[in-house]
Amino acid sequence: MKIWIDADACPRAVKDILFRASARLQVPLCLVANKSLAKHAGPLVETIVVEEGFDVADDYIAFHAAPTDLVITADVPLAARIVAKGGIALDPRGELYMEETIGDRLAMRDLLSELRDGGMLQGGPAPFGLPDRNRFASALDRVLTLIMRGQRPS
Repeated sequence: MKIWIDADACPRAVKDILFRASARLQVPLCLVANKSLAKHAGPLVETIVVEEGFDVADDYIAFHAAPTDLVITADVPLAARIVAKGGIALDPRGELYMEETIGDRLAMRDLLSELRDGGMLQGGPAPFGLPDRNRFASALDRVLTLIMRGQRPS
């Protein structure tokens, strides 16, 4: 098992939670980004900097992540790719991407994108706050516990 982080837009608070979980459970963790990241100490932490470009980091994660790995991403298309190959993906706000709901999430993402592009909707997601951090920490704990027991989260 390995934890993959789509690190370009992942909140620092989420990364800190993941670093602690990785050390506590002795699970390797890999940050993937298309720009340089601050160095993270620890023998279980790896940082991969890929070429700049649209979806290059996503492509790297989708190709390398195994079905037994956990991928942390807010990118719904990447999550859809992970779920389609039988993997496990978790949003930084604590929502588990599920096979039953990923299609709806993609459709909503596309609709909101079209509305923003057409000027009918402004802004993006709400700022990441303490309730999001707590929701993520709880969801991560549940998911990792199940994975460590050899069970699939649902």
